[in-house]
Amino acid sequence: MSLLSSILLGLIQGLAEFLPISSSGHLAIAEHFLGQAGVPATPDFFDVLLHLGTLVAVFAAYWQDIRDMIVELIDGVRDLVRGTTPNPIPPARRMILLIIVGTLPLFVVLPVKDLVEGLSGNIYFVAGALIVTGFLLFASDRVKKGRKTERSAKLLDVLLVGIAQAIATCPGISRSGTTITAGCFVGFDRKFAVRFSFLLSIPAVLGANILTLKDAITENTIIVSEIPVYLVGVAVAAVVGYICIRLLKMIADKGKFGWFAYYCWAVGLIVLALTLVLK
Repeated sequence: MSLLSSILLGLIQGLAEFLPISSSGHLAIAEHFLGQAGVPATPDFFDVLLHLGTLVAVFAAYWQDIRDMIVELIDGVRDLVRGTTPNPIPPARRMILLIIVGTLPLFVVLPVKDLVEGLSGNIYFVAGALIVTGFLLFASDRVKKGRKTERSAKLLDVLLVGIAQAIATCPGISRSGTTITAGCFVGFDRKFAVRFSFLLSIPAVLGANILTLKDAITENTIIVSEIPVYLVGVAVAAVVGYICIRLLKMIADKGKFGWFAYYCWAVGLIVLALTLVLK
């Protein structure tokens, strides 16, 4: 892993993880063409670190929400022991429940985890999935604005968003784009759809990274001497990711996700064309 490759992949991860254009798809495309240029494949351990870098960006951007949920989790356990329940339930405590329910569909993906991850090696699938993501984003701008927040969202609403997140484990399907679009379709306020999407990513990213890290340790694929190079990419992913979260918040207010639809269509078609030409 060269320093330039680390920075490039960190930049792609930071940009694509939060902008609705699929980080897994872009990393698969980058690795495909870098591989054709003779650059070695990205180690699984580095992939784990990149996702942890963008997770740091989520914590930095939504620390107030995360802090409130931690406090409410502690208070909730205390109320459970005492047999008391506040009325109404604090929004941060209800948000914890919504995130738990929204995460449940991911467990359905676990038995086919290796099959789904293997799709990243099929550049035709990745390109096609990016085109599908474009259609989802295009549709999201045409949905009537909703008003639901953590105070009024139903468990069925977040379960549907969770199913969208499970589908987005396929490389090329944007996790943020799919979950935000699903949130808009079930009537979420646009700001809440974005906030819920990113908070929902925390257990998803942590769980996926724990599994990948376990595989990397088991297979002994961690190259200790390259860790300093990896950390540069992680830092790039974290800083760029934080900037993209701030940017996406502004874009969500204006309902302009369709801009990214054209980008996904263009990238998908260009990758298909290049793959056919270079085959």
